[in-house]
Amino acid sequence: MTLRRTQKLIEQSDPELYHLSLNLRGRMGLSSSGHEAEYEPYDLVLHDTSRPHLIRATTSHGEDTILGTGLFIPRKLLPLSDKVIDSLIMQRLSAREGIGALLAQFLTQVNRDSGSYRPDDGPRLGTVAINLLSALFTHALDVSGSLPPETHRQALVLRIRAFIQQHLHDPHLTPRTIASAHHISTSYLHRLFQHEEETIAAWIRHQRLDHARRDLADPAQRTTPIYAIAARWGFPRASDFTRAFRTACGIPPKEYRHQHTVE
Repeated sequence: MTLRRTQKLIEQSDPELYHLSLNLRGRMGLSSSGHEAEYEPYDLVLHDTSRPHLIRATTSHGEDTILGTGLFIPRKLLPLSDKVIDSLIMQRLSAREGIGALLAQFLTQVNRDSGSYRPDDGPRLGTVAINLLSALFTHALDVSGSLPPETHRQALVLRIRAFIQQHLHDPHLTPRTIASAHHISTSYLHRLFQHEEETIAAWIRHQRLDHARRDLADPAQRTTPIYAIAARWGFPRASDFTRAFRTACGIPPKEYRHQHTVE
């Protein structure tokens, strides 16, 4: 099997996605940017839909089938610089142990059990996938001691973002507690996020409101009280949540829910 993405195809349509391929059976070869690499079963490899590439999948000796799966990731969900991506593109990432094995198990199980999931499970599964992928990339960057300081800075930012996603429910999640959990000073934490699009406090608030908005629009959670959804995402005071939600979305949460769950 051959998959070819040319510059002409990219110019016609570029969804700006990363693609993580998981090879499960057979051999896979990837050519991109003048480089070539071969991958064995249970190797993970990252490539970019914005770059021309050629993928060749062939059977191994004694086998008559090839098998694999993959994950498309919107660029905006992994705010990495081109330099960091260059260090990860085509790098062989193991799915045989550690975080890579967890990610491989997740991808294969979701693929195998796809019929048992509902459409509104998608965002939750996506959050799990992004957290696992961020952890895998952070590990890959950490073990590469020859990478420049900027790459290590972004690896730390990735780790912090994953930590925040896991603790959004905690109303005591603050820059101070985040800095303490990562053994850095609060001032250094703020300096890390000076290079990002939002301050760390703004990013936490954005993530909490985004998850709450998603739950409010979920028909399956129509009977869940708004204050319970607010508390779930780190807003213990309903009045604080209503004020923050109205500021971000232009309407109060009750009206937002009505607009998005009315039959």
